[in-house]
Order: sequence, then structure tokens, then C-alpha cells
Amino acid sequence: MWKHLVLLRSLSFTWCAGGGDVLIKSHPRRSFHLYSGSTMAKSKFEYVRNFETDDTCLRNCYIVVRLDGRNFHRFAEQHSFAKPNDERALGLMTHSARTVMEELEDIMIAYGQSDEYSFVFKRSSNWFKRRASKLVTHVASQFSSSYVFHWRDYFGEQPLLYPPGFDGRVVLYPSNQNLKDYLSWRQADCHINNLYNTAFWNLVQKGGLSTSQAEEKLKGTVAADKNEILFSEFNVNYNNEPSLYRKGTVLIWEKVNETTMKQVRLPNEEEKEVTVMRSRSKVTAHHCDVIGEQFWQQHPEILESDG
Repeated sequence: MWKHLVLLRSLSFTWCAGGGDVLIKSHPRRSFHLYSGSTMAKSKFEYVRNFETDDTCLRNCYIVVRLDGRNFHRFAEQHSFAKPNDERALGLMTHSARTVMEELEDIMIAYGQSDEYSFVFKRSSNWFKRRASKLVTHVASQFSSSYVFHWRDYFGEQPLLYPPGFDGRVVLYPSNQNLKDYLSWRQADCHINNLYNTAFWNLVQKGGLSTSQAEEKLKGTVAADKNEILFSEFNVNYNNEPSLYRKGTVLIWEKVNETTMKQVRLPNEEEKEVTVMRSRSKVTAHHCDVIGEQFWQQHPEILESDG
């Protein structure tokens, strides 16, 4: 199949789709000559490729790409996100993360909370030849475009005032314990931030304090103090808050059974509709503890052997 055709005087140049070869046809003599694309691409400017940095990720390491919303405090204010948690916004983040996992199937687990999401590529992954720049830019662009594309699915007619931005980084973890500790760190951060925000916004929205007064009241408090404020002043038991807010969201691949209807025709019978059961891998969401061992014991397929 020919990709492009350019006519120039008596010669026509035709690029072969999927390759770098150029076919030059001389119309007067109907002769054909095939030249290698690599030969044609040589020029005195090609030396600039030597300035590129080798960013290949070390082998036998889990590759973690973490995205963070850029200036999302302002973005949340401009779009009137509910405080302390907006279920629509969290749902949109998870939907965007799911599209990334479905696009890059070597992502075995993802974890998200607030305006961040971490994507873990398996040790043996060779996507984009393990180039960090390729991995982080693809994940960030896929996530960002999905966020914009699915905005109306979660916010309805509320307009998206300006496009959001997400920065990303790549970190390598050589062992299962390192990876589990990383995910535990992010979930502990979710708990700390959500407990503070829950107490803070209850003091402002229900307690009548200004934001500066609420900040001053919570200064120097520990988790037990915040729990006491929530319960004694607002009758809020933090442990009864939705696990989505307290624990964040874990995305993993799981086998699920699906029931569909199919039209079949049996010998000597009319066509009829029958129920068909099929099993397939699907990205599923969980709001559970990843700090303890129970989650990892229930899903041993996530981690690869340290051996």
C-alpha cells in the first residue's frame, strides 16, 4: 500500500507504508529504483541525535509512573468541587486511570487518591523499550485527554473552563517489598490528608470558623485529636466515612464472568436466543487496605517473583 505520492517534473516519489524505503519511478523509461530510507535520511545534521540522553529503565525493576494534578487547588476552586471530597472528580480520575490501564496492559496495578494516580508496570515490561520519557509522556497524555473527553460523563452540563494539566515522574523499585512500601506510603498519605481535610471542612462548613481559624485550631493536632473534634463537635465517626475517601482507589486486572445473549441456529430448528457465559480480564476498582498483607494474599498474581 502506498502512503503518499508526490510528483516532481518527470519523477514520482512514492513512500512505502510501514517502512522507510523510497521508490523512484522515472516515467519516460518506466524504470524503477528502490533506495533504503536509512540511506536517504543521512545528512550533515544527523549528528544532533548524539545529544539525546539514554533514559532506558533498569531491567528487573517495577516501573512506577506517578501523575499529579498541576495547580489542582485552583482547578478545584474554579470548578466548584465539593469539600472535602467531590465524588464526581474522584470518579473521573479513576475513569481516566482505567483508560490508561486498558491502553497499556503491562500496568498490573494502579493506585489513586485526590489529584494523583500511580501506575505500576510489571518488571518484565518492554513497552516503549522501557524508555522513561516515552512511558511518562504516554501515560500523562492518555490520562489528560481521557479526563477532558469524559468530563461531561461526571459533571454533566457544568462547563470545563480550561484544560487541566498533569505532571509525571518515573521511579524504579527493585523488590516486591519496595513496591508494597511505596503503595503503602501513598495510602498513608491519603489517610493523613483526608482526616485533616474532613476535620478542617467540618470546622468551616458546620462549625462556622474561617479557614484561618480552622487551620489554627488544627495546628499541632495528631490523628486522635482530629477524630475527637469530629466526633465530639459534629457527631462524625471518621471510620464510617466512605472507604473511597479514606483509602483511595486500587485498580487491578481480574477475571470476571459476563453473561450475554447470542442468536444461534440449531439443526432443523429456527434461530433462537441463548444465554452465553464468558470469562475475560477486566480492570476492577477496590477501596481497600494495601498496607496489610491481606490484599496481597488475595491477589498473588500482581507481584512477580523476587527470585
